Amino acid sequence: MHAEPAPMNSFPLQSRLRHWRLVLTVALIVLGHATLSAAEKKIYIVTDLEGASGVYKFTQTRNCQETALGRQAMEYLMGDIAAVVRGLREGGATEIIVSDGHGGQAFVPHLMAPGAKYITGLPRSGGGIDGSYVGLVQLGCHAMMGTPDGVLNHTQSSKTENRYWYNGVESGELAQSAAIAGHYGVPTIMVTGDEATCREARQFFGDNCVTVAVKRGLSREAAVLYPFAETRQALYKGAKRAMSVIRKCKPYKLTEPIKAKKQYLILTPAPPKLMIKEGEITNVLDLYRF
Repeated sequence: MHAEPAPMNSFPLQSRLRHWRLVLTVALIVLGHATLSAAEKKIYIVTDLEGASGVYKFTQTRNCQETALGRQAMEYLMGDIAAVVRGLREGGATEIIVSDGHGGQAFVPHLMAPGAKYITGLPRSGGGIDGSYVGLVQLGCHAMMGTPDGVLNHTQSSKTENRYWYNGVESGELAQSAAIAGHYGVPTIMVTGDEATCREARQFFGDNCVTVAVKRGLSREAAVLYPFAETRQALYKGAKRAMSVIRKCKPYKLTEPIKAKKQYLILTPAPPKLMIKEGEITNVLDLYRF
């Protein structure tokens, strides 16, 4: 015959206390994982146009809404966004906000993929990233000004050829966007663009950040383009994988006050004049005002 297990109250008080402490600890761990898992659902995507599939010359990106080449490039971008949204959704994202980060605005409303909400138009009084998001995706991006193999490389302005240094480190738009997100504790989990952009992303955000290259630069306006069927599949797979690396990615933060330096050209009157501005930024949220 099998002996019946002794009731819990038959054990010494100390043993019962240890038992319930263990049960409580396990419950808290499970609850913590469940809460974190639920939180890792809200993703913010900021887009640009220069790093989209098929884009390799400035005539595609300047005044894009007013030219045939520009409108076509906008459609290319929307296809990239659709692939990333689908991948994020299948990776577990339950809320996705896509922000139009191209200066001339580059969204095509009738091509918006389901599964996300889209922010476009200027000026804006809201809709930016905040602490409710757990991951930032930088999509369709380009390398910083002066990158030899960076397709359409620039930082903020391709015409005045701006360059920026923060705390002695030259930084492009990838670092700028990531620093704003980092202020809220949000890590960059994925970057897409050309090979040079992906290299720059790994340099600033580490190897855990998922990078997807959709082309390889030969010069500022020349590239080896990859077929759309291949880039869109890679973007989908990369986005799905990005959802699994959120815990491994760290927010990118700049130590404040930020020692800032800006180099740029004054184009008029001719000839162009190289200017340098130096100073401190006390709050990273004022980064773009410098």
